[in-house]
Formats: sequence, C-alpha cells, structure tokens
Amino acid sequence: MVEVVIAQNRHRYPALLAAMHRDRKRVFVDFLKWNVPVLDGCYEIDQFDADTAIYLIVADPHSERHLGSVRLLPSLEPHILGDIFPQLCVRGVPRGAGIFEMTRLCVSPDVADRGEQRRIRSELGLAVVEFALLYGISRLTGTAHMAWLSQLLAVGWDVDMLGPTQTIAGEEIGAIAINITPATLQLMRDRTKRRLPVLHLDFDEVAEAA
Repeated sequence: MVEVVIAQNRHRYPALLAAMHRDRKRVFVDFLKWNVPVLDGCYEIDQFDADTAIYLIVADPHSERHLGSVRLLPSLEPHILGDIFPQLCVRGVPRGAGIFEMTRLCVSPDVADRGEQRRIRSELGLAVVEFALLYGISRLTGTAHMAWLSQLLAVGWDVDMLGPTQTIAGEEIGAIAINITPATLQLMRDRTKRRLPVLHLDFDEVAEAA
C-alpha cells in the first residue's frame, strides 16, 4: 500500500519521512549532483517541503522503511515550476485548483533489484492517478529531463509540452503537463495488473488534502 502523508498526519510518520529525505539526498544530491538544499548533511529538504506538500510513500510492509515516494504540490501555492522555472512555459505556468505539480519521484538506493525498482515506480504512478481522481486533480505539471519524458511517453501517459526544452545546468529539461482522466487509471491498472486500489487512505485525515 501507498501511504498518503499530509500536514494533518505527519506526526504519525516521523521515521518514514526522515528516511524519505535521507534517500532523496542520496539520489538527488549524491548521485545526480543536484544543487539543492541539504539539512544537517543528511536530508534533502527544500522550501517546498511545507505544510501544503503531499507525499505518497511506498513503505516496506514488514520493516516500514522507505522504498519510494513522490511529492505533490498545489499549483496555487509556491512550487518548483512556478517559482524557479517559469521560463519553461511559453504560455505561462498552469495554475488552478485542479492542477498539482509532481516532483521528487524517488526510489530508495537500497532497492537494488531492477524489477523491484520498476514495481515501486509503477505503484507510485498508480497511486498518483488514484489520488488525482479522488481529489479532482485533472493535470499534473512538472519539469522533466528528456530520459524521464521518454519513459512517460512510452508508458502511454497523455503528456503536453508546455514549451521547448532548455539547457539548464548542463541538462536538457522541459516543462510538461500530464492530463489525468479515468482512462489514465485504466491504462495504469492494465500495465501494472493491479485491480485493487493501492492508496492507504484515512479519509478523516486527508479530507482537506486537495
């Protein structure tokens, strides 16, 4: 199952969140060499890890360790595309109650098996679509390196480019929007062969998430 972690229930997940931020540092700073903030030399935490951030986290059912996660940010609040890379959007940054940014997709470096890595990514993708449809999110925006964009298109996601790609810090990136419909959920379930929901929801806690 995929945990939904928001401001109202973060007190229940201190160890899992700490592990997520440690793994984000290992992936994005140590491996990918991103120039992003690091707290206490261990945790990748930026200005967008605020109360408005929503985390979808895959945890090991036995040890509860972090296996993978993704962050969703409402586009009406500060977010990466709107605050750091607006120049990537030729018609302006898409904003609205039904538009969220998807960022910091991370699989723990401790997951060495390639098949398990793919399973975690697929489960996170399915969880994102389930969450979006539950809470009226029709578009997911973000910045994409060309390799990730190719993967999205290969899966069959309905992706719009928001402008031409640009070279930033030596890498070719572009702004994208992914359109979410019930057909997207069917596509993901067909690819993952998962028919039951993967989200673990406490509706009392997530009622105000989106």
